[in-house]
Amino acid sequence: MKAAILAGGVGTRLVEETEIKPKPMVEIGGRPILWHIMKHYAHYGIRDFVIALGYKGEVIKKYMVDYCSLNSDLTVHLKTGKVDVHGGAHPDWRVDLVDTGIATLTGGRIKRLASQIGNETFMLTWGDGVSDIDLRKLLAFHRAHGKLATLTAVRPPARFGHLVFDGDQVTQFSEKPQTMEGWINGAFFVLEPQVFEYIDGDETQWEREPLERLAADGQLMAYRHTSFWQCMDTLRDKRLLEDLWHKGNAPWKVWSE
Repeated sequence: MKAAILAGGVGTRLVEETEIKPKPMVEIGGRPILWHIMKHYAHYGIRDFVIALGYKGEVIKKYMVDYCSLNSDLTVHLKTGKVDVHGGAHPDWRVDLVDTGIATLTGGRIKRLASQIGNETFMLTWGDGVSDIDLRKLLAFHRAHGKLATLTAVRPPARFGHLVFDGDQVTQFSEKPQTMEGWINGAFFVLEPQVFEYIDGDETQWEREPLERLAADGQLMAYRHTSFWQCMDTLRDKRLLEDLWHKGNAPWKVWSE
């Protein structure tokens, strides 16, 4: 099975980092968040990736091309230009890097991946969010209902500290709680290839007409995930993820080194 990752957005709310790199290349613990997402999929045996590029896509291309060299010892023969790679981590991943246009919207990016994905069930997520979701259970849920699309529904993290009172006394304080009301789209989709027919073109936003039409047709199901999920929209989000990683308390790190 292939996992498609949308990695072409500008990331305007993280401009401190994205002036020089695309958002999926912003680092958590010294590794791009894109790497964290791919490690999550690979842990569940999904090692065939199709990445939709756009804004500063060349940065992602260079990272993937140089991955083995950057994570290994090298011997460089300056006369011939030959490079010998020694040791290091060489994951058994296949990565298709597809230029999907700078201004293309999310739906358009997905449709442009159709030829690489082919006529098979595939997974899809954004290149800026991590979770501890069990992808085997997600896939089993999708196969059981037989519809065209499954999205992962999550409880959004609260932006501000949550207080519980007894009169004027604070009886409970939680700095970064997960809200207990409402569900949002946390991505981590499982999709059938027929969903491409719901996307008109480059100017289609996946979260609008395609998902709305799939829902209206009774073809959209939600897998409710109540554990960890966090997107990286702002510098505050990045710092939160960094803090969790460096404290050894990163719930999305489901893999072992």
